[in-house]
Amino acid sequence: MATKSILKDIRIKDKQLAHTFVEAISQAEHGKYKDAQMTRECRTLTGDKIKEFFGKR
Repeated sequence: MATKSILKDIRIKDKQLAHTFVEAISQAEHGKYKDAQMTRECRTLTGDKIKEFFGKR
């Protein structure tokens, strides 16, 4: 995410939208995240190995 988008001022003129926004921020603050488990092996591909990986020769 770009830093510029975080620093922008926003104006919410609709009272219902403002309430929904505040609720979403509040829930995000108290929510827990789950650790992701890697289920696939990770490896670095370069040059011809990339073409081979995608079946191109």
